[in-house]
Amino acid sequence: MIWLYRLLFLPALAVMAPAQLRRMRRRGDYARNFGQRLGNHPELARPTPGIRRIWLQAVSVGEMLAIAPLLQSLVREGMEVYLTTTTSTGYRLANDRYRGVAMGIGYFPIDWWPFSARAWRRIKPDLVVLMEGERWPEHTRQARVRGVPVLCINARVSDRSFSRMKLFPPAARLALSNIGRLLPCSAQDEARFLRLGVPASRMTTTGNIKVDVSIPRLDDAALARLRGELGLPPALVLLGSSTWKGEEEALVEALKAARAGGLRCVLLIVPRHAERRFEIEQMLRATGLSYHFRSRGVAPSEVDVAVGDTTGELRDLTQLADLVFVGKSLPPHTEGQTPVEAAALGKPLMMGPGMGNFRAISRELRAMGAAWEVADAAALAVEAPQLLRDASRREALAAAAAAWRKRNAGALERTLAVIREELAGVI
Repeated sequence: MIWLYRLLFLPALAVMAPAQLRRMRRRGDYARNFGQRLGNHPELARPTPGIRRIWLQAVSVGEMLAIAPLLQSLVREGMEVYLTTTTSTGYRLANDRYRGVAMGIGYFPIDWWPFSARAWRRIKPDLVVLMEGERWPEHTRQARVRGVPVLCINARVSDRSFSRMKLFPPAARLALSNIGRLLPCSAQDEARFLRLGVPASRMTTTGNIKVDVSIPRLDDAALARLRGELGLPPALVLLGSSTWKGEEEALVEALKAARAGGLRCVLLIVPRHAERRFEIEQMLRATGLSYHFRSRGVAPSEVDVAVGDTTGELRDLTQLADLVFVGKSLPPHTEGQTPVEAAALGKPLMMGPGMGNFRAISRELRAMGAAWEVADAAALAVEAPQLLRDASRREALAAAAAAWRKRNAGALERTLAVIREELAGVI
């Protein structure tokens, strides 16, 4: 099967390349170290005897933030970590936060035989750790022929991937067969992997390490400063967290409805992709509302809508919120963005029905009374003002979110235990 994958990879890449190149151009900064995508990573010396080298792959910003305590723990225990990512935003964040912690930072190579093999010859890891949905057939094949164990931590399988792999079992075998251990982040994900043919003996359900991330809390002075920089007046803040196309309009309608009901409130939008700022600005201009984009510096005056179009600030911006709407969850979107960090900060949550990538988590949050589901954009415009008006309901949601986090803590230590176990078996 791997030979068929290798033969088909280049034609598939040629078909997908134009759209991918356009996306890369919009997001910017992809030319930097582009050769690493072709496997041209620095030639690393063999690890010192007794020192283990881990190749850790985290695809983008969310995963890059989530690995902080894991990366720090591994380095503290005397291991070398070579960190790779796929997106330019993830790369910038890794350089900002982990330069000097990781032994090296680079782009993950395109998963074609020559590129992957070249990177492997240069990095020379003792263990490969993949985050969440990263399951690259060539990468894991290179590990297998070299006798290097592969772990997939915080492992999950989305609704879409699960449906596709069920329809074409050879693809599931190709993606999963060379992964020595899977650490599902929920019982639902474990059940899905079992249905896809992964033996129970190769799995350890650890929970979600994002729950264990320690988020620095801003003090009152820092919160006031951030609010001022964004141009947000003293008022209730409705946050759209990692929003996608169509959801910004729905949040604006919710803002208008809240104000029509006499509430003093403002809207803070953090789009999932900052390069959509021009599209969002066109929409905001048509509303007649005043607005400011974070990327343009300090707001010159107070505004109705602030847009957090910068990278790596969502955790800080979330701390300003009185109510958080989780993006990519309103129809027609079906996958959802992570609610974990907002819940960990003890924020009351709203989300649409489309939380496929976080189905188990969103179900738990709703069951514990930590999240409120709205059916569509029209329902959001009605129910968000109701929650903003009702401080006691928001406090109850926030308390339940904090309780959910406490109940689900401990995934980091369980994950580290499996990593130590795997490294103990490396000769």
